[in-house]
Amino acid sequence: MWRSLQAATFSRLPFRQSSMTRRVFLTGVAALTVRAETKLKIVSVKAVPLRVREGKAAGADSLPDFDPKRWRNFGPFSQLNGAILVRIQTDQGITGYGMGGGGGAACYIIENHLRDLLIGVDPLNIETIWEQLFASTSFYGRRGVVIHAISGIDLALWDIAGKHAGKPVHRLLGGPTRDRVPGYYTGNDVERGLKLGFSAIKISDFADFRQGRSGMLSNVKKILDARRRVGAETLLMADALCAWDTAYTLELADRVAEARLHFIEEPLLPDDITGYSRLCREVHSTRIASGEHEATLYGFQELLRNHAAHILQPDVTWSGGLTECRRIMVAAETAAVPVIPHRGSSVYGLTLILSSRASTMAESFGTGESGNELMEMLTPKLERGSYLPPQGPGFGADFNRQILSKYAPELV
Repeated sequence: MWRSLQAATFSRLPFRQSSMTRRVFLTGVAALTVRAETKLKIVSVKAVPLRVREGKAAGADSLPDFDPKRWRNFGPFSQLNGAILVRIQTDQGITGYGMGGGGGAACYIIENHLRDLLIGVDPLNIETIWEQLFASTSFYGRRGVVIHAISGIDLALWDIAGKHAGKPVHRLLGGPTRDRVPGYYTGNDVERGLKLGFSAIKISDFADFRQGRSGMLSNVKKILDARRRVGAETLLMADALCAWDTAYTLELADRVAEARLHFIEEPLLPDDITGYSRLCREVHSTRIASGEHEATLYGFQELLRNHAAHILQPDVTWSGGLTECRRIMVAAETAAVPVIPHRGSSVYGLTLILSSRASTMAESFGTGESGNELMEMLTPKLERGSYLPPQGPGFGADFNRQILSKYAPELV
């Protein structure tokens, strides 16, 4: 730190023999040193729902008792409908922003519990803060909404650390492991994904196993048709969003073997470790990916210990933030299991990918979604199907007044 400050001092001070004296120079160095050693202090913590996408009322009360849609009513606290923005401010004017999940429930936990553990502390003690938040919520948390809340806090702290150092966060982690990360497009408009330059496509929105044989035939047709549309060389994946059971997945994987899927994502509910282990043993036509809805190193260790995923998919805004996801990456590297983070092309997810050798691709997040300034701002530059490292200090996300007014007006 001292050497970097010293170099910065020489570059900033007007070094002219006629006007520069040793005393003036040393006074400047001393001032910089004092600022560097001054302890930062958190003075404000605020969490609000982030209006990434317009949510719709589920309307489940009008559905018949056994309608399959009743098993797909995710509510306002999950997925992008539950996105939150955490803002942490320090006494030296540095502000960090972190994206988390859990909607209003997570915001309530931050405002009424976790905020008390943050005010007055040094935001650069990120590891210690994470452990304190996790331990203090472990009697009612451990995963889900609480970890979504901690994720947003952790990312805001890393944003502060990067801005304090004047560097992108990936530079604080030892520098990027590569100069670009291949991306893959998530969406059923596969032609659009190919037009954007992606050479890997993931399709979704499949029929639930409760829809029986007609649903199975629909799913098989959709996958085989997608393979025909993308061509032989494009990687093709399928995201089931936990809509199937073990027997259903075994049959479907066999029936679409000719499509050569790169992976099937989350076919089962997250807690069905036994089912995932069986799929990993018995499915040979493709790989099984899971972890988007898993949390913390403890949860991912269970997946690794039980050989319950060929590919891990932590979401840095849901699984515990950058601090915990880095530990997950190390565990995956040790077990020789690849990691393809959920929404890996956000500035938060791509920073995680750039810090590890375990990750091979970044999932699209907002790419090509014109009209959504927030998604565009949170997505690094795409060049020939690959994402470039985020630039600027912190995560490089500019939560300016215009963005906040539209997507998080409570913070204006």
